[in-house]
Amino acid sequence: MATAWFGILGPMDVRLDGRPVVLHGPRQERTLAALLLDAGRVVTVDQLVDVVWEEPPASARRQIQDLVTRLRRMLVDAGAAPDLITTQRAGYLLQPGEHGLDTRTFEALAAAARQTADRDPAGAIAAYREALSLWRGPFLAGMRGWAFEGAARIWQERRLAVVEECLTLELSLGRHGDVTAEALALVEQHPFRESLVELLMRALHGSGRLADALDAYRALQQRLADELGLDPGADLRRLHDTLLRSQAGPAATTVRPAWHVAAMLPPDVYGFTGREGELARLDALLARVGEQPTALVVAAVTGAPGVGKTALAVHWAHRVRDRFPDGQLYVNLRGFDQSGRPMTPTEAIRAFLDALGVPTDRVPAGIEAQTGLYRSLLAGRRTLIVLDNARDAEQVRPLLPGAPGCLVLVTSRDQLPALIAAEGAHPVRLDLLSDTEARELLAHRLGGERVTADPGATAEIIARCARLPLALAVIAARAATHPDFPLAAIAGELPAVHDNLDAFDAGGPGTQVRCVFSWSHQALSPGAARMFRLLGLHPGPDFGVRSAAGLAGLPVERARPLLAELCRAHLLTQHVPGRYTFHDLLRAHAVELTQAFTPEAERRAATHRLLSHYLYAAHAAAVLLNPHRDPLLPAPPPTEGAADEPPRDRETAMAWFTAESAVLVAAIPHAAAQGFDGHAWQLAWAVADFLDGRGMRHEHLAVQTTALAAARRAGDRLGTACAHGGLGRAHALTGRFDEARGHFELALNLYGELAEPTGQAHVHLSLSTMRSRQGHHQDALSHAAQALALYRAAGHLTGQARAFNAVGWSHARLGDHEQALDHCRQALDLHRRLGDVLGQADACDSLGHACHRLGRHEEAVSWYERAVELFREAGHRHHQADPLTRPGGSRCGDGPADAAERALAILKELGHPQTDEAVAERRR
Repeated sequence: MATAWFGILGPMDVRLDGRPVVLHGPRQERTLAALLLDAGRVVTVDQLVDVVWEEPPASARRQIQDLVTRLRRMLVDAGAAPDLITTQRAGYLLQPGEHGLDTRTFEALAAAARQTADRDPAGAIAAYREALSLWRGPFLAGMRGWAFEGAARIWQERRLAVVEECLTLELSLGRHGDVTAEALALVEQHPFRESLVELLMRALHGSGRLADALDAYRALQQRLADELGLDPGADLRRLHDTLLRSQAGPAATTVRPAWHVAAMLPPDVYGFTGREGELARLDALLARVGEQPTALVVAAVTGAPGVGKTALAVHWAHRVRDRFPDGQLYVNLRGFDQSGRPMTPTEAIRAFLDALGVPTDRVPAGIEAQTGLYRSLLAGRRTLIVLDNARDAEQVRPLLPGAPGCLVLVTSRDQLPALIAAEGAHPVRLDLLSDTEARELLAHRLGGERVTADPGATAEIIARCARLPLALAVIAARAATHPDFPLAAIAGELPAVHDNLDAFDAGGPGTQVRCVFSWSHQALSPGAARMFRLLGLHPGPDFGVRSAAGLAGLPVERARPLLAELCRAHLLTQHVPGRYTFHDLLRAHAVELTQAFTPEAERRAATHRLLSHYLYAAHAAAVLLNPHRDPLLPAPPPTEGAADEPPRDRETAMAWFTAESAVLVAAIPHAAAQGFDGHAWQLAWAVADFLDGRGMRHEHLAVQTTALAAARRAGDRLGTACAHGGLGRAHALTGRFDEARGHFELALNLYGELAEPTGQAHVHLSLSTMRSRQGHHQDALSHAAQALALYRAAGHLTGQARAFNAVGWSHARLGDHEQALDHCRQALDLHRRLGDVLGQADACDSLGHACHRLGRHEEAVSWYERAVELFREAGHRHHQADPLTRPGGSRCGDGPADAAERALAILKELGHPQTDEAVAERRR
């Protein structure tokens, strides 16, 4: 059989063993194109009819059957496999093979590049360039119709995203001249795409062309003002200000958020002993802070797993914390986590920005902008930064401060040669404990008399634990819980089998680590042993009591003592009150045990219980955070067998999401990988508002992308529509408006096919918001009006209220302020009836804006004052500043302080960066 290959990254191209195949007529081309857009998925006859004809004839379904039959016969006659296109009960399925479609190859190459970008940027660039070389012109060039045009917008956005990722990597390697030439051409093709202008500015600046970089900004600023009535986005303005300050020299200053002293160190290790030489080396490095005024001191503690790197780093950090009055930052980078998902630099920096008190809506979207803000905050400070369990140097580099005064302590299994070579990190190699140190550890935990009473048994325990601190801690826990057992009995119970833990570093010490862990597992009660095994199914990085209970199918009151038993045995650590985690070697051992001793059906049932627990709680928390959001229908049931207690109010819902956000982000791809596609897309729905509110834009994009694939795989059309809408909102929040619009249109089509007017209305409202942000106010009005009509038809009062306000705001932006007043008053009346405080605040803010534009200034002041009160009541502290800084809001309030000063006070209290500029910008 001939190998089939299809190309749609350009004009349609069909080849069999490299030979071109000529298609017969535009309808056959459109039919094949529609099958290729959904390659690997069944395409219904109705979908094909909609794509092939704008106005289908009565015989359209029969003609589709004929078109597919002739297309299949033509390909088979040319040598293709007979099952290339197959008839399914619901429609037709085209399966081009792993490398038979250029879009699949493009995505595979881009994904490979992203995975290797941190450790091999040059290789990643080559993969990116290979992916981009697959494009032969515009996507499906010459094809017309809503389906092809929507797909073309999506794929064009994906292509540009890959271009930007590639150019960003090339900039990191200093290829400023090459990037400048390419970015100039791209900006000419996409003159309003700010991310391309940012790349151009960075490339020009890196080439020593600062004036040209500033000119590129001014040119974009002029284009946006002239054609869209907009200013450049916050990220680009910050870059422009940074370049201006570099031009102005060291005298230039900037406003920084109020300083928060972070204290993120985990508790010191009980019974820490030995390591005097390594502690002395770290003390010596501390003395070098400030020795070279422009240099940052970095220490790299490296060694095998279980050797005590984290214990040493945390113990030393507590010893010297007083030397760092501006705080201590800590993060576990999970570089060698069993899940295979190390923490990204973006996630780590976001955690640091939260700890440093940066408000959620002040966190920029891109990793470069976040890194810049993080480094600006640390400039001139004395802060200790502990980066635990790093995978490699590339994971660490974005987390390094940009100025001296701080000290960075990194731990890793990797020797980090790149960090030592490029950043001058000082290596501190941690080996096995000496016999003396091992005896001291046991004596500290068990008492000196017990250890010295039987030196032979002590020596046997040390030998079988391979002098590995983690293994010794496990055995010491066993001995401590049985103080009457002689150490000879403890030593005698240890297996004499010589075996390696497969997950253990091949170059590591000792040959009996698995034996030690297995013995500890065997010494547990049956319930605790089962709990330990099942916890190997948890996606991590940590878990609470209720999730462990859900996993095991137990009431919380029965799960809690089992977790306590595991902690006493040092098989778990309660790293913060109520939350538990594994050492990665112990997690690996739990995975081995559950694979060996837990039947597949039980493993699957446990995973289902765990995911259902998270879905049940996440759904309840999502509805509490946004009481006027439509819940999933039907709502997820409580987890079978566990006494679930979902969040009770908004505060506990926010606290629950904050504690579980990393778990949820990991659980969604875990659910999809385990075949629980329904859980995957519904969890993504539940966590969406929280991720948006926390500014976790990259995580939001990732989980919605996973949700869309899961819903499609499950054949769940409602879930697919929901995921398209979520992905559209995620792209809109990151400024990827073309890709957002493509997803919104696909969601609209699906909701229409499903006769779901409320879903359609939600999407139209999202489109209205996005188009308003882009300055397309007439288009925004059209979408808001469509949303209002659909909400009315569905009897959806909350949606009507929000749509009334959107219609009013769009009228105001178009200059029709009387219409704006009418619609916003209707919005306010409905929000009052529904008890939606935040909706009332938004409506009052809109009414104040319209009244001011009509010259009714006293009335405007009254509306703005009411909006401020309502935003305060709703707990939206930052939004209180909005009415105060609008034109006409400056007369709000009494006394000598005017509204701008009140707004400034609010923004300063929240640590809003560039506070003065924010107020001045609102008044322009």
